[in-house]
Amino acid sequence: MAIRPAWSSIGSQGSGGRTSKGAGGSASANKPEKKKTPELRKVMPEIWRLVQPRRGVIAFGLMLMVISRLAGFVLPFSAKFLIDNVMHRGQVYLLPRIVAAVLAATALQALTSYGLTQTLSKAAQRLITDLRLQVQQHIGRLPVAFYDENRTGTLVARIMSDVEGIRNLIGTGMVNFLGGLLAAVIAFAILLYISVKMTMLAFIVLIVFSSILMMAFRTIRPIFRERARINAEVTGRLTESLGGVRVVKGYHAEESESRVFAVGVERLLQNVIRTLTTQSMMSLASTLVLGVVGALVMYLGGLLVVSHKLTVGDYVTYTMVLVYLIAPVVEVVAVGTQLTEAIAGLDRTSEILAEKDEENDPQRAVPLPVIRGEVQFQDVSFAYEAEKPVLHGISFEAPPGTVTALVGPSGSGKSTIIGLLCAFHKPDSGHILVDGIDLDTVKLGDYRTQLGVVLQESFLFDGTIRENVQFSRPTANESEVLEACRIARVDEFAERYSDHYDTI
Repeated sequence: MAIRPAWSSIGSQGSGGRTSKGAGGSASANKPEKKKTPELRKVMPEIWRLVQPRRGVIAFGLMLMVISRLAGFVLPFSAKFLIDNVMHRGQVYLLPRIVAAVLAATALQALTSYGLTQTLSKAAQRLITDLRLQVQQHIGRLPVAFYDENRTGTLVARIMSDVEGIRNLIGTGMVNFLGGLLAAVIAFAILLYISVKMTMLAFIVLIVFSSILMMAFRTIRPIFRERARINAEVTGRLTESLGGVRVVKGYHAEESESRVFAVGVERLLQNVIRTLTTQSMMSLASTLVLGVVGALVMYLGGLLVVSHKLTVGDYVTYTMVLVYLIAPVVEVVAVGTQLTEAIAGLDRTSEILAEKDEENDPQRAVPLPVIRGEVQFQDVSFAYEAEKPVLHGISFEAPPGTVTALVGPSGSGKSTIIGLLCAFHKPDSGHILVDGIDLDTVKLGDYRTQLGVVLQESFLFDGTIRENVQFSRPTANESEVLEACRIARVDEFAERYSDHYDTI
């Protein structure tokens, strides 16, 4: 069967009442996105799915982190022995041992920190690469209807931008956060041993601060999700504007497109400002906590030292260990923000991966042999939108080896018929038969590898003439490529270039 279309390309305006998202479309043309706040408990299955194949790397990173954190406690305890034993009691022989212990602990911290960063940073980048590939492959298997409802630039943003922040789920951000929590637990036990009274007062202040942080993160989480959505919309419009630059220039619409882009980036700016305001408030609160806890420890510690209930060495050790208790809470401001952004990105990525791809349709299970090309439309009806039919009761036959032309005014459904024949959509009623086999039941891969489609407006990928000719059959040999070029008359202009079919 040979079909020579004399209609506008599939997806253009006028395809039976469907409106495409071309360069001149507005940002509001996107399918409205459900506004919801991603919660950690809801995305935990996805986090585990990402982490599970890399649990060995993460376990190694956690081991390095534990060693590094434990080594960090050498300095506070060394200070106690230095003050109480060396300075007050004159046990000078301990000084070289104390200095050696501090140097060894410092070297161990440096080595483990280097190994931790190298291991997890590389693992995080591999995760991003694998996830981008997974999302791209999944989007490629989604039906054409999905592309009708989503801008190209929006999908690009989903693949590139949304995935980027997820690296913190497996990178140093998450592990450092867990390491900080471990250090805080150890520090809390040490502080209780030195002074229960001071520790309980400091702990109450930290609990209050932690509650405030949790409320702040619940506020900032939907802002990150909205930022990703705005960024996708702006990227989508910009991609279309650059792709349709000839249309833009042809209608002298450069200033109009600049205004549209300016509105988009201003929305993005306002979103970022909201985020920065919340983060600034969190930083302000953390600074106040440090000051309050420091003042309490200074006051109570001073009284305990004066009353000889605490040695100077214990007091100095307490203040140094206290940092390990406070630091994780303060680090939550930075790390927690990164993880919140990562969860928002993972939530949007999970939405894409949850879309059902057309190749796994259980109804399409019939293998298709080599076809002759006999096409039959039997009482086919179809509508892009409910109650707005484009085709109604269409029936015709196209015998193999013949040319069938569909002629009619714009919007009469010519492109829709070809879309149905290419299995881009399923008819609402009726049947499309190819060699007597219902098209709704065959495997799409078996069918589409046997199709040849020539659109009114040809699309060329960035590459050589040869690569474009081989697009549907990368394994085609030289003689097959030359024969296809001869039939399509590509050879007439390819031979004009010095590189011939290797011309880019």
